Amino acid sequence: QVQLVESGGGLVQAGGSLRLSCAASGRTFSNYGMGWFRQSPGEEREFVAGISRNSRSTNYADSVKGRFTISRDNARKTVYLQMDSLKPEDTAVYYCAARGDGLPFPGTYDYWGQGTQVTVSS
Repeated sequence: QVQLVESGGGLVQAGGSLRLSCAASGRTFSNYGMGWFRQSPGEEREFVAGISRNSRSTNYADSVKGRFTISRDNARKTVYLQMDSLKPEDTAVYYCAARGDGLPFPGTYDYWGQGTQVTVSS
């Protein structure tokens, strides 16, 4: 089993940057594909970015390509989401998630964190 704890959210002005972190517990973190999702009030949760177990493959939603970067450090059992050029429409609760097949794609994830709020002011 994997437990996930996100951190790094906050309030930032449009055009600014934030770096989210997601710390995992469990011995098999390096086997899991990791993803970041977000959900705004009244909206469905959406896939933002994913990274494969060995970091060789990443995947991004079109809305964040070129602005967000996902990375991971398996030794630290942590996955990151660097968010640059933030826009008000990026405002959401951001969740990290883990999937047992090690892949970086949208779809079914097995474990979820509790989320961290990101608010981008205009």
